[in-house]
Amino acid sequence: MSETQRKLTTIFAADVQDYTRMMGEDEEGTLAMLKHYRDAMSRLITSHGGRVVNTWGDGLLADFPSVVEAVRAAIDVQNELAGKNAARPMDGRMLFRIGINLGDVIVEGEDIYGDGVNIAARLQTSAPAGGIVISNTVYDQVRNKVAVGFDFLGALEMKNVADAVPSYVVRIGDIGIQPQEPTASPDRTVEMPAPRPAPAPPPRGRLRKLAGILAVIGAMLVVINIATWEGEFWAVWPLLAFAFVAAMIWVRMQDRFDQRIAALAVVGVGIVVINMLTWHGIFWAIWPLLGLSVAAGIRWAMRD
Repeated sequence: MSETQRKLTTIFAADVQDYTRMMGEDEEGTLAMLKHYRDAMSRLITSHGGRVVNTWGDGLLADFPSVVEAVRAAIDVQNELAGKNAARPMDGRMLFRIGINLGDVIVEGEDIYGDGVNIAARLQTSAPAGGIVISNTVYDQVRNKVAVGFDFLGALEMKNVADAVPSYVVRIGDIGIQPQEPTASPDRTVEMPAPRPAPAPPPRGRLRKLAGILAVIGAMLVVINIATWEGEFWAVWPLLAFAFVAAMIWVRMQDRFDQRIAALAVVGVGIVVINMLTWHGIFWAIWPLLGLSVAAGIRWAMRD
């Protein structure tokens, strides 16, 4: 029988807030959303050099050789999932809680065990919905290396863990826990600006209704144009405006691709259509298309 192996690693634990309630309301929809969100999480974990150790129920356990990359992965996960949730109604959003700890663990095959794992799991339960809580061992390694703020939560008592664990909530957007004043380490709170999240878009139901209203108005304009025909199809211009608005609504309803790049593409198509409708032998749209292409390329290069 082989000897027990140990290693120092960064443990990343996550689960879903109110998962039982969501399953009770819509089992199939919740499972499909969980798979979609967990796939996104696994992709980001891998991109930061981490490894998904195990998944169970609504939970996920991963480890990272780098403490900094573990925290960066958690921030990217919460930001990407926040974008996906923004298009959903409040009671239909799936919010993950993440706990991160640096500790010594027992390795058996692909699995890891020990207090290091238990502490990460307990930190996860202390995190706010959509938030991240880290132990002091993680904080000591990342406080000057990650451009976010940290609020000291105090020493958290944890079941089956001998000593309380000083912990910090990572300040991302509006997510946070009311911090406690540190009793022994007043320099532990780092005041760094955190990016503000983009405002949530209108619910999909409202967007669909708006698109339907535009379609009805457009049809009425065509009828009026035909009924008062004087040799000019003037309705093409309001129809073009309505089509542009409808395309932008469609872009706002998507979470499968970058919405800003898609919006630039819609603008480009609109410019080409205007060029064709006012054709005088010059394809002037090439110049704004070039500018839009540069903007889209910069956005693509700077994506998370």
